[in-house]
Amino acid sequence: MLLVSAKVGVSKIHGFGLIAEEFIPKGTCIWRFQPGFDLMIGEAEFAALSATTQTQVRHYAFYDPARQAFVLSGDDDRFTNHSDDPNTAEEGGYDSYAKRDIQAGEEITWNYFGWGNPEFLKNR
Repeated sequence: MLLVSAKVGVSKIHGFGLIAEEFIPKGTCIWRFQPGFDLMIGEAEFAALSATTQTQVRHYAFYDPARQAFVLSGDDDRFTNHSDDPNTAEEGGYDSYAKRDIQAGEEITWNYFGWGNPEFLKNR
């Protein structure tokens, strides 16, 4: 669940991205997994989905190998694009924090390699 004001917008990285609508100070928690709003989809549940839905999940979720589950944001956080030098980082569980100040209008990014997103890694 997003904890800051951000929206989908045109990305300089890839198609659409998550754009900050406010100044976000370094250290601010940007996103936190919220059961009942965000989804954790286990491998058996994933296998039962249609091929079209599996493609959507692979594209918008990240895969947590420790839990053998896809984690899917229930909001626009799913538009956060990869950067080798991201302005956010995961700390302790699924919480995502600003690594530095993020300006209003700036794209919010994170490093997909930390979670081993299979869709992203396949295309890298």
